Amino acid sequence: MTTPEQVRSGLDEILVPHAVRSLTLMNLIRDITITDDEVKISLASTALDESSQNWITAKIKESLKGLHDIKNVDIAYSDAKPLDLNKINRIIAVMSGKGGVGKSLVSGLTAVALRRKGFEVGILDADITGPSIPKMFGITDRPGGNESGILPVTSKSGIEIMSINLLLPSEDEAVIWRGPLIGKAITQFWEEVLWGRLDYLIIDLPPGTADAPLTVMQSLPISGVIVVFTPQDLTAMIVRKAVKMAQQMDKHILGVVENMSYLYIRELDKKIELFGKSRAEEMAVAAKAPLLGKIPVDPDLAALCDDGHIEKYQSDFIDQIGEALASSDFAETSTGT
Repeated sequence: MTTPEQVRSGLDEILVPHAVRSLTLMNLIRDITITDDEVKISLASTALDESSQNWITAKIKESLKGLHDIKNVDIAYSDAKPLDLNKINRIIAVMSGKGGVGKSLVSGLTAVALRRKGFEVGILDADITGPSIPKMFGITDRPGGNESGILPVTSKSGIEIMSINLLLPSEDEAVIWRGPLIGKAITQFWEEVLWGRLDYLIIDLPPGTADAPLTVMQSLPISGVIVVFTPQDLTAMIVRKAVKMAQQMDKHILGVVENMSYLYIRELDKKIELFGKSRAEEMAVAAKAPLLGKIPVDPDLAALCDDGHIEKYQSDFIDQIGEALASSDFAETSTGT
């Protein structure tokens, strides 16, 4: 006799249009009931327009044809809020006290590192006025969905991404908003985007310690924070403010990352500290957190980001941060059902 597990296994192969992730990973399967020769499947209709629902229905019936003792497949859709469907195990905020230190770069590389270790990963680009995540990943598609929810765009390696740049008429369009509107947009990306089931959600914060970072810290169940900085003394001073903000808000600092730490000259086998002596160990002590890694000034990395191919980058840092975060002692903040 057919079991619910067999039916669910068949549904695992069906991808949600636009999201390109399975019904299971998008957490849209609400119930499976088998009575005699009939199976009833209840799905959430969140972010699925009529054509998507029809396509999924047809695919499910086709997938379950091989179950010979099932004569009828009944599929029903019901309303649900994205926030009620999302199940996210760990949320990591990437922050700094000032702009230009490479938070988006670290957010992207962190997501790539975790994805390579087999985790389900998403990136919420909370830098509303300076979004750069889609460019790094070569994403230009608009998010799917409808009035019930928004579907993030999936990268080549399977990382879910949501950014204001994906909703603008063009990537060059300026977002000229005051603080409350920016905070509202970040909240909507959290509450109205169907992230589904994720092991990690990386949040690329805007610089500073004002409205937008405060909104994230107060509104989202942050599991931990990564602090990014560069070697300059001025940067280190300002970044300490971000560290104090995280500490004052009782957010666990997972580690620190020094970007633009050095330039490696292969021909000379020499590292040159372009922006002064490394402050990595000093900042780790100030943050009372481990040093996750030092990122060099790498022309190859810059070129890959410009071309939208950050997922192709290979470096020791990616291996290090993937291992470090996978073994980190998180404050577990699993959300949803």
